Amino acid sequence: MNINRQICRASRKDCGADKTDSGHASRVPCRPFAFTLIEMILAVGVAAIVLIAINAVFFAALHLRDETQAAVDAATPVEQAIAVLRRDLQCAVPPEPNGIFTGDFKVGNVTSLGTSLPVAAEMFTATGALRENEPWADVQRVTYALRDAADRNAAGKDLVRSVTRNLLSTATPDIADQTLMSGVANLRFSCFDGTQWLDSWDTTDTTTADTNLPVAVRVQIQMAGNDKNALPIEILVPIDSQSRTNT
Repeated sequence: MNINRQICRASRKDCGADKTDSGHASRVPCRPFAFTLIEMILAVGVAAIVLIAINAVFFAALHLRDETQAAVDAATPVEQAIAVLRRDLQCAVPPEPNGIFTGDFKVGNVTSLGTSLPVAAEMFTATGALRENEPWADVQRVTYALRDAADRNAAGKDLVRSVTRNLLSTATPDIADQTLMSGVANLRFSCFDGTQWLDSWDTTDTTTADTNLPVAVRVQIQMAGNDKNALPIEILVPIDSQSRTNT
């Protein structure tokens, strides 16, 4: 109303005192100004365009966040599996004749005690954790194998790490299975003897020269997916522990 009054004072021709035919002044009421229908339509259209642009930016940001979160979630099990695998290999215990807390190191199509299905690798490694309900030594037997996925609709298989903690048990050992990651198409272990890479290794086979730990172990994990040309995940772990003799 204050604006309308100021406009009225500035424009006496349109708003103010006008003389009638009798010479008396008559008061012409001041008409308030407002937006026209066209102006309202233009304002609504501009606001709609701005909202559409904001919505597109917001949707792109949400989509990028979801993709990033999915990539992080997918990479986390892989990183954890690699860390566990690397630690087991680095802490592998060299075999010793008549040793109590030492055992074989096998790679290939291995038959392990307590499992009906073959495994890809079996080793004795000093990665066991001491707990109140598991007062065993830090040396434990670990196997790695691919098993059918728990989800039948999932692609690939599960990488399972099986652990035997009580190595002094006279009965059938208790084996704890741990699923490290899913969606694995192929798992391959290779051992380096100092001159060449071998796909099989067995320290219990006295007919071969592989009665000691390998110099290094290479692990290749091929993930399942539509991209058949995708390179496998490769881990190369040198092994420093070796059996020594007095000769």
